[in-house]
Amino acid sequence: MSPVPAPAPVPEPVTPPRRRARLITQWDPEDRAFWSAAGRRVARRNLWLSIFALFLAFAVWMVWSVVAVKLPAIGFRFTTNQLFWLAALPGLSGATLRIFYAFAVPVFGGRRFTALSTASLLLPAIGIGVAVQDPDTSYSTFLVLALLTGLGGANFASSMSNISFFFPRAEKGTALGLNAGLGNLGVSGVQLAVPLVVAAALLGPLAGGPQALPGGKQVWLQNAAFVWVPLIVVASVLAWFGMDDLASAKASFREQSVIFRRKHNWLVSLLYLGTFGSFIGYSAGLALLTQASFPAVDPTRYAFVGPLVGGLARPVGGWLADRLGGARVTLVTFLVMGLAAVGVLLALPRGGGPGSFGGFLAAFVVLFTATGIGNGSVYRMIPVIFSTFHQRRAGTDPVALAQAQKDALREGGAVVGFVSAIAAYGAFFVPRTFGMSVELTGAPHGAVLAFVAYYAGCIALVWWYYARPRAEIPA
Repeated sequence: MSPVPAPAPVPEPVTPPRRRARLITQWDPEDRAFWSAAGRRVARRNLWLSIFALFLAFAVWMVWSVVAVKLPAIGFRFTTNQLFWLAALPGLSGATLRIFYAFAVPVFGGRRFTALSTASLLLPAIGIGVAVQDPDTSYSTFLVLALLTGLGGANFASSMSNISFFFPRAEKGTALGLNAGLGNLGVSGVQLAVPLVVAAALLGPLAGGPQALPGGKQVWLQNAAFVWVPLIVVASVLAWFGMDDLASAKASFREQSVIFRRKHNWLVSLLYLGTFGSFIGYSAGLALLTQASFPAVDPTRYAFVGPLVGGLARPVGGWLADRLGGARVTLVTFLVMGLAAVGVLLALPRGGGPGSFGGFLAAFVVLFTATGIGNGSVYRMIPVIFSTFHQRRAGTDPVALAQAQKDALREGGAVVGFVSAIAAYGAFFVPRTFGMSVELTGAPHGAVLAFVAYYAGCIALVWWYYARPRAEIPA
């Protein structure tokens, strides 16, 4: 008699995410069965809502990069240096606020904080729309409004930290690249949309009357800010009702503050300052730089091109880093950035010559593309660095390795937010460096040379710590 075959084992059912009032109490994206059955769908829903909110945050943050150029034409008597201050201050406040926003998600929850921080964008959007309609509005009022637009820049830190908790390590680079890259398109979105929406009374009489330009043409500059108000309301509501909080992402500030003792937190901050700091800094100052260097060119016709290609390139950087390694991609990125910055330098007017606007624009397009790719690759390095760091400390003990995974996830999420805070200072320092160079020497060449030197330092840093054979932490 042949033996009766044993029954085939029945696979254990995959437990769906457990929710309590939009709080998910069980979340394990590294579990492949869980991820395929339920996790991916939930994570992607949170990702797309996050992208929409982040797009609007960047649009509000960078609105001064276009509005400042238009102010003198409608009667505001501000100097070039004052206009550069208006373009730079959102970067200063946004970067400073990011330091706090970087730790907010584990304390308050990603859903709550995304909804409330998005709603806060109504303050600068409505304020700017009112202020630009009165030529007697004081410069100090504009300075306050410029600082308030930093609320949009701050949202990036909490947004990226939040999304990092939803995805498994193998997909973090792509997910963070999509969140940041498509969110970054808010920069090009505002620079492309504003020249169109200010040309007509699109929002009706409630938005206010037109302002007169020299020659009799009319504009509705308030539309540059008011157009985002209804979208901000929609995004806030969608975030509140459509996103989730993760119980596993909860942590106090004290638990997260350990990153300040991690050397690699500061090293990666320097790298991200080179990539994202350049991206957002050039986005804030390029229109004014073009106006100062090539007065015959209308900068608003071209300002959106660089941020557009940079934003689109960021997901590509994350994707490449997932496959080739973040350190390798970052190293090549800084090499290209240095060469492109030299191209900008060669295209600028010098010695009485007119320079080449075509060469200037082409070099900046390459520079923006490289910053976008580098933004994605540097962010891909973060989870790899901190996972390797904690696994090495844990050794082979299973309990210690499980705790190391939790520590790496918590610290990696905090670092993702914190490095974005450091890098956002580029939105202040890049326009101010251009402004000071023009004010002191009459040209921006000194500023560009300083940026080339910084990129060279980043090449040395990423090579020594992360990319060379026997690097401290191959990433």
